[in-house]
Amino acid sequence: MASINLIESFTEFKEAENIDRPTLMKVLEDVFKTLLRKKYGSDENFDVIVNTEKGDLEILRRRTIVEDGTVEDENAQIAYSEAILVEPDYQVGEDLYEEVEILDFGRRAILAAKQTLTARIGDLKKNILVKKYGDRVGEIVTGEVYQVWKKEVLLLDDEGNELILPKSEQIPTDYFKKGENVRAVVKKVEMKNNSPLIILSRTHPSFLAKLLEIEVPEIFDGLIVIKKIVREPGERAKVAVESYDDRIDPVGACVGMKGSRIHGIVRELRNENIDIINYTANIQLLIQRALTPARISRMDIDNDNKYASVYLKPDQVSLAIGKKGVNIKLACELTGFEIDVFRDEEQEQTEFDIDLEEFADEIEPWVIDELKRIGCDTARSVLDLTVEELVRRSDLEEETIQDVRRILQEEFEKE
Repeated sequence: MASINLIESFTEFKEAENIDRPTLMKVLEDVFKTLLRKKYGSDENFDVIVNTEKGDLEILRRRTIVEDGTVEDENAQIAYSEAILVEPDYQVGEDLYEEVEILDFGRRAILAAKQTLTARIGDLKKNILVKKYGDRVGEIVTGEVYQVWKKEVLLLDDEGNELILPKSEQIPTDYFKKGENVRAVVKKVEMKNNSPLIILSRTHPSFLAKLLEIEVPEIFDGLIVIKKIVREPGERAKVAVESYDDRIDPVGACVGMKGSRIHGIVRELRNENIDIINYTANIQLLIQRALTPARISRMDIDNDNKYASVYLKPDQVSLAIGKKGVNIKLACELTGFEIDVFRDEEQEQTEFDIDLEEFADEIEPWVIDELKRIGCDTARSVLDLTVEELVRRSDLEEETIQDVRRILQEEFEKE
């Protein structure tokens, strides 16, 4: 039995636990049969016997004994006079097995074989990693933070495999420290420079879907189905759910007693507001629920163009639009309709009012835009709200609001 110090290479095989024995044997056989073909021109009469536990191998050469002077193929046949030098009892027609010394291949060939073997091991481990995580796309994994860079975070799983969490897939308020355990969903697996790249995400809707599946047994059991999830990571998410069991309230089941189920998810998502709504095929009711927490007065729907005009009381407009327009944006994504919100002017109202645009010469345009953003597009709609309410709902300073109210009030006093 000959050894060429392959123990290190075999050890690598053992570490890659998912490489099965038949694959191991096949790879080793291929590597050494390549050596045999280079030296002898053929590998047909050679047996490669591998001991994966000890980390060694032997190569046996099988030749048929023929009469002296009748050897036609030196790889397959051996003369009788040569055979009896190995073992005197041999007879013509028998098979002679001889061990081939690995060192006979030469140092350079042995080194090349070891490099080839190492490369094949590396390729197998890459393929196993790609398959392992390729099958887990959409599932949550936990990794330990190994390195934090400006554009991405490098995590290591339990087996030391590298996982990448790009900045674009992180919640804006995420902050990670080395050694911290982070949960994320496997978004995709791709090859880059012949190496597997496992991309994780904490912003993808599937991350929230899997968190809900973990926290809500009814979702895991299939009694409640998540119809659609839309997110503005770190800000707000809307989840439409439907129950296949009339006895189960899907919204209540997802929220839990006193919010017990949803609170853990909210913390994981850095205090992202999560609206759980009951899915319905009634588009009017779905839009109404999607615009939560705002209360709608009425709406006009154009199904052909997937457009909805929603009318609300002035104090509800800003709720429907949401901070930075997030609420209405998510409602549009959830329902598939383009939604515009309007103040619901009472039919019987005859009280004189003035559009804010009429004050453009006295009030800065950006101030008017900000007031319109919160649903105040006329003078009276501004004056109907207190200074405190206007400060709370807008990004304007109290002093600016006081000036605006003074200008508007003076205009009405002229009448």
